[in-house]
Amino acid sequence: MNKMIRVFQEIENSTKTQYSNDSTMTYLFFIASFNAFFFLALLLQKRAKLLHDRILIFWLLYLGLATATYALSIDFFPHSPLVSSGIIALFLLHGPFLYLYVSALTANKKYFKAKNLWHFAPFVAFILYLFIASGFPAYSEGIRVDHIAEGAAEPPFLFIFFLIITAISGPVYFFLAYKKFQQSRKSSFDFSSKEINLDWLGKLIPIFGVVWTVLIIIAVIHHIFQLFSMAFCTNGLFLSLSAFIIAIGYFGFKQKEVFINHSIDSGKEVASGPEIKYAASKMEDAELQKYCDKVGRYMKTERPYLDSDLTLPKLAEDLEVSTHHLSQIINEVHGKNFFNFINEYRVEEVKRKIQDPTFDNYSLLGIAFESGFNSKSAFNRVFKNITGITPSQFRDSLPPS
Repeated sequence: MNKMIRVFQEIENSTKTQYSNDSTMTYLFFIASFNAFFFLALLLQKRAKLLHDRILIFWLLYLGLATATYALSIDFFPHSPLVSSGIIALFLLHGPFLYLYVSALTANKKYFKAKNLWHFAPFVAFILYLFIASGFPAYSEGIRVDHIAEGAAEPPFLFIFFLIITAISGPVYFFLAYKKFQQSRKSSFDFSSKEINLDWLGKLIPIFGVVWTVLIIIAVIHHIFQLFSMAFCTNGLFLSLSAFIIAIGYFGFKQKEVFINHSIDSGKEVASGPEIKYAASKMEDAELQKYCDKVGRYMKTERPYLDSDLTLPKLAEDLEVSTHHLSQIINEVHGKNFFNFINEYRVEEVKRKIQDPTFDNYSLLGIAFESGFNSKSAFNRVFKNITGITPSQFRDSLPPS
């Protein structure tokens, strides 16, 4: 009798523990959902919304609804195969939103193209499939996201196909988004004179890409080899999604317009490196030298590099030269990208002002800002890359006045 009582007590404690864990998870997912809607509300109040802001609005709406839906269904998730499959289908939206957001943010796109809707086609197809399958009970018996119990109906081929698409969608889109980020980071040096602060995005994508991929692999192992539990897999995926909500919401809301001079005022998209370089026929050597002299005189007399937001299109407009011709002058004659070309002038300006008694009361950072730099980290890094020493070392190397 005592042994039987102990068995029932163990079962009761296990049930309480499971209930406590589920309750904790539910609270976490509701907190994540609240964060998504909170950042969404803040973003809706942001003025001058660009395309990446509008994409983030719909992304946060999806993230908030997805985590809230899972939180509400967590208790009966394993017992409702069609509902759980529909929730799993939501993972097909995460990758496309990430990729489109990165594309819009880094390429300065102003308008959403209808062809991008194809990224959401797998999700729509999966949901339509589940909706149609629900009308055929005998067919839908095999539709379930956990491993198939002995004696249960075999999963339909189409359902397996959609599960495979869902599994590979996240890792593939994380890879594509990171590749797009790296490409845009390199091309940004061809038209921007300041370092664009997207480090948060460069770290966020690979971190969550690895976490997401590992969790997907665990879910596949569960489905094939019946290891782990389905709750462990889905909770892990939604927990990582919850962390992503907080991170992307916080940084996305704080993100300023990347191409501030030409994203709002001119209504033109800034071309990337290859588009600038090969947009039109190249100038001949004589004409190239003529414009090169013009650029040199303008840089010396007008000192446009003092503008921390200077871009290639802005300088080309001031010089009354096309952007691709100016790019050709900088790339071929000076052998530099636009970023290095402008910042070399800024470094020389800093060196001049350090030696000017007028600026004796200025700190090095103050001189940097007066010379066109927009951040301490960019100033120190650029100065050392160009001169081989730090600003402090340069100042200390000067003879006393």
